[in-house]
Amino acid sequence: MIRSTSQIVIFLVWILCESMIDLSFSRSASQVRCNERDRELLLQFKISGVDPSNRLSSWSSEEDCCKWNGVQCHNITGRVTKLSLMTDDWDFQKPLRGEINLRLLQLEYLEYLDLQHNNFSVVHCSTDDRQRYQNLSQITNFSTLFYLDLSDNPYMNVDNLKWLSCIPSLKYLDLSFNDLHRETDWLGSITTMLPSLSELRLQECQLSLVSSSPRYGNFSSLTLLDLSGNSFDRKIPNWISNLSNSLSYLDLGENKLDGQIPDMLLNVRNLNTLILRGNNLSGSIPEWLGQYNHLQTLDLSYNSFQGSIPSTLGNLSSLTELDVSYNHLNSTLPERLGQLSRLATLKVGGNSLEGVLSESNFAKLSNLKHLDLSSTALLFHFATNWIPPFQLEEIILNSCTLGQEFPAWIYTQKSLQQLEISSSGISSVDEDKFWSFVSNITYALDISNNAISGNISNLVLRTWWIDLSSNKITGGLPRLTRVNSFLARNNFFSGPISPFLCGNAEENELRFLDLSYNLLSGKIPECWTKWKNLESIDLGSNNFTGKIPPSFCAIPDLQLLHLYKNNLSGDVPLSLQHCKKLLLLNLAENQLSGSIPSWMGESIGIMRLRSNQFSGNIPPQICQLSSLIILDLADNRLSGAIPKCLYNITSMANPNLTFLPSYFGLFDDDLSSVGLVTKGQELEYGDNFLYLMSIDISSNNLSGGIPQELFGLSALQSLNLSQNHLFGNIPQEIGKMKYLESLDLSENQLCGEIPQTMSGLSFLSYLNLSFNNFTGNIPTGTQLQSFDALSYIGNPELCGAPLNNCKHEIESVDRELNAEGEDEFTSWFYFGIGTGFASGLLGFCAALSLNQAFNHAYFSLLDHIKDKVLLMMNSFFH
Repeated sequence: MIRSTSQIVIFLVWILCESMIDLSFSRSASQVRCNERDRELLLQFKISGVDPSNRLSSWSSEEDCCKWNGVQCHNITGRVTKLSLMTDDWDFQKPLRGEINLRLLQLEYLEYLDLQHNNFSVVHCSTDDRQRYQNLSQITNFSTLFYLDLSDNPYMNVDNLKWLSCIPSLKYLDLSFNDLHRETDWLGSITTMLPSLSELRLQECQLSLVSSSPRYGNFSSLTLLDLSGNSFDRKIPNWISNLSNSLSYLDLGENKLDGQIPDMLLNVRNLNTLILRGNNLSGSIPEWLGQYNHLQTLDLSYNSFQGSIPSTLGNLSSLTELDVSYNHLNSTLPERLGQLSRLATLKVGGNSLEGVLSESNFAKLSNLKHLDLSSTALLFHFATNWIPPFQLEEIILNSCTLGQEFPAWIYTQKSLQQLEISSSGISSVDEDKFWSFVSNITYALDISNNAISGNISNLVLRTWWIDLSSNKITGGLPRLTRVNSFLARNNFFSGPISPFLCGNAEENELRFLDLSYNLLSGKIPECWTKWKNLESIDLGSNNFTGKIPPSFCAIPDLQLLHLYKNNLSGDVPLSLQHCKKLLLLNLAENQLSGSIPSWMGESIGIMRLRSNQFSGNIPPQICQLSSLIILDLADNRLSGAIPKCLYNITSMANPNLTFLPSYFGLFDDDLSSVGLVTKGQELEYGDNFLYLMSIDISSNNLSGGIPQELFGLSALQSLNLSQNHLFGNIPQEIGKMKYLESLDLSENQLCGEIPQTMSGLSFLSYLNLSFNNFTGNIPTGTQLQSFDALSYIGNPELCGAPLNNCKHEIESVDRELNAEGEDEFTSWFYFGIGTGFASGLLGFCAALSLNQAFNHAYFSLLDHIKDKVLLMMNSFFH
């Protein structure tokens, strides 16, 4: 009993002691505060920078720095160990700015520093600091920083990398998306100063290879090397073979590397990732690539490799990703690839592969998730009841010959997130089954450029990106939920658009909407407040009537608005002036009237108002549109003079400026196209219209002369002033338009001589000066003589090649030819008489001297002839 009691007492005492120890530690931990010296260093860092988003508001002297935003301390010592101030995606427009002073390294226990996605400009490490850090590091492990990420600081001014000597302990360094081109010995600097480095990321740093010498690349611990997206324009450097013991990840993609893949790469035996995509590599894909034992990712896409895909790649039993797409490969797909049971990604599209694909090509690909066979000549020969061993998430079969019927095996794929089968010849689908299947695809659906039919007005589509363009889909429009892009141009959708726009109870997420070239009709409703995420709207080439709704500019981010080729009438609503981000306004080929809007926002880059009924003068406010690259006001009822202030359109005056909107991805062949009349014909431009500078104010009632200021727009490539009432001369300043490719001044009342300066327009490929009153000679020079006579007809006083109809020249030439001919005939006539006389005289003298009888007869004949001549003359005069 006593023993039992003592045991209980001991147990209670032990519990009490444990509790006191835990309480002591808990109280100690709760009282751990940031080191005072660390706090002062961090406050100095805050003061030296700019914080527009107020992300460092918690950094105050009253608050414990271990609780500051982005700061992490050791939970016992209170010393700062981690500083993470990367800009979040939601705050990307307000990054931190200023200078990075590496006195932050005086945070003696700092191990992790992440300042990516900011706008820091300079990294400072003074000579004294660098020497002090180097000396201390020889005695103690002064610098504990092993992780440094300064990537994506686009304004970083890096002249050299000497400051890295302050951080010899680094194991992870990421300087991607910074400009390092001034550091010519970047490789030698990093090799020398960072001996313990294991991961080096220098993606898109504008670097170039200095040398291929083996003395470089002495990284004994390097496991990851990413040099993608730079400007290396030589062969793959030999120093990479020095990394054979440690390197497992190598990315040299998106450079300009040429030649073949060198076999020295085989020395880097531990590679599990090899990325060489987007270079100029050529030759065949080496057979020896099949000898890598650990390779998991092989990306050779977007190069110039030829020949066949090596069957030895089927030996890479660890391979999970194989991408050889967009090369010049031929032959067929090796069956041995079908044995790679771990393969998750197979991309061979964009090659000239041919032959037959059957079940054996995919026999053991049970882990396959991503399949790209697009733009190949492969023939699909699967049994109608074939059930693949895989469940794909992505299928890309664009521009393949799939046959008229939708492939039955695709219906077995229950995890599908992306299906792209555009231009594949499909015309027959089980409408109920097909549309029910594709409506469950979550990420991307592209069935464009087929002949797929069906009425989907009762369908609800949930796919993030949808392209139904160029099919035979009929009926009303479907409902959309969580859709980002809906492209349905060139179908047979009909009826009003109101149910589609106004039927949604909630705001939609749609950003891109293209319903052009359909049969939609009625008025465009006032429901745009439900679609506040829209950036691009294309309702062109339908049968819409009525006025343009004012509510378009309730869409704050609207940038592209196409309403061309409809039957819209009335004025352009004044409310469009509130579309502050509008880049493109295309209202061509309607029945709009009134004046040309004078209130257009300065962001406008493309304005197409052609083929309407606009009247009045061209407003001078257009001259304030400094970003304008396309101005098309043709085929209206405009009058007055061409504004002289057009030279203020700076985008057209400076050849070095390019119209690059903030969302360049908006301008894509799939999202936007513009029909322009240039070089005498209407052409459809995709995203390449961004590089065309054009003014077309033809077919109006404009009068007056062509202002010489107009030719200050030296970047202009197309100018059409035809079919107006312009008069006067063409100014000599036209010779300044060195980039001009198309010029049409036809059907005006222009006069005078064609300026000689036009012969220097070396890019001019289309010219029409017909039906004016030009006079004189066409200036000589290879350029103006290269056009045919149709470019000049209708100018009766104009002459010279290629016309050759100058009257004074023809008369002068005739006189010269006649004079030359007469002089030549006279010379030869007298020469013949003289020669004949001399020959006759000699013969006569010889005859007289040789024959007396001939002598008597000859003179008797002369007397007889003389008498006859005298008798005839006597009778003529009397």
